[in-house]
Amino acid sequence: MLRAAIVGCGKIADQHVEAIQRVSGCEIVSVCDQELLMAKQLAERFGILKCFSDLPTMLEQTSPDVVHITTPPKSHYSLAKTCIESGTHVYLEKPFTVTAEEADSLIQLAESRELKITAGHNYQFTLEMLEMRRLVNQGYLGGRPIHLESYYPYDLDNVSYVRPILGNRQHWVRQLPGQLFHNVISHGIARLAEFLDDDLSEIIARAQQSVRLQILQGEEVLDELRVLIQDRKGTTAFFCFSTQIKPGLSQFRVCGPRNSILVDQTSGSIIRYKKRNYKSYLTFFLPPTLSAAEHLRNAARNLSFFAGRKLYQDSGMAELVRRFYESVRAKTPPPIPYREILLTARIMDEIFAQIYPDRNVPNANESECVAV
Repeated sequence: MLRAAIVGCGKIADQHVEAIQRVSGCEIVSVCDQELLMAKQLAERFGILKCFSDLPTMLEQTSPDVVHITTPPKSHYSLAKTCIESGTHVYLEKPFTVTAEEADSLIQLAESRELKITAGHNYQFTLEMLEMRRLVNQGYLGGRPIHLESYYPYDLDNVSYVRPILGNRQHWVRQLPGQLFHNVISHGIARLAEFLDDDLSEIIARAQQSVRLQILQGEEVLDELRVLIQDRKGTTAFFCFSTQIKPGLSQFRVCGPRNSILVDQTSGSIIRYKKRNYKSYLTFFLPPTLSAAEHLRNAARNLSFFAGRKLYQDSGMAELVRRFYESVRAKTPPPIPYREILLTARIMDEIFAQIYPDRNVPNANESECVAV
């Protein structure tokens, strides 16, 4: 039986508990939060027996095999380091760390102790992303990707989340080098990192503040981001983060030399685009018909998954947790290659350096534990 624990008992912790409970052969032995009341509330909701307000005490008294860290990002490095040094595997929520330097340090530490660590890039493991990956691995693109596009949305219509950030300069999101972007874009960047080469030749980032955020008195916080990337092998990529595009786009496009794939994570759909040549006026009729057939295929596929209880909220997180736990048990490579985690962190570092050039970036050895 694999023993799991959770550090940080805010809203996201509920999703982790539910994901862990979907994995056979494991149990949650304890939860921990600097505010003990938060830990007790989470434990009561899910029937977890032990609660703590101090991480070292929890590690010593309950000896978990895996710890899920779901605290604000500034505390990720120090908490994960403590867990690894105690001999515990770590699932670290996104963003993995505040900087690429911290990410590299944690991965090296985990490898030196023969332990596993992974990032909370759960959207990489939704049903449609798994299907996209299967097609790519089977050679559907016809070669190495030529171009990638990743679109990631953030809804400002409901201001219940963003207003506390805007109203408090000391809010932990405002303290991050990339502010609002820093807490959310790793999901969209991770899509690109999977297919980009480690050796990047160019990153160009541009950001601005939307009229909507100006009305909300967003001060220096930016909420519209566009990024162009190229690696040394010639693959280009475009990333778009937007609070204003309606309806919000959560899409990933992979363009190959023969065929292309569009993944729509909002609807759980995957659209296959095949290279075809049509004569005369068939160009105006057959492509729309084939596109309609693709959407009908997705509807039938999703209905089948729903009936088979494979399609549910946070299925990507449950799949990532399951694969991570399997890697721990079998001592196999973790589900997200360390190369991709590090490349995601490097790209984010460069983006934030360009759009917020005057903000200080903390050193890995200077990160403080904000809250548990």
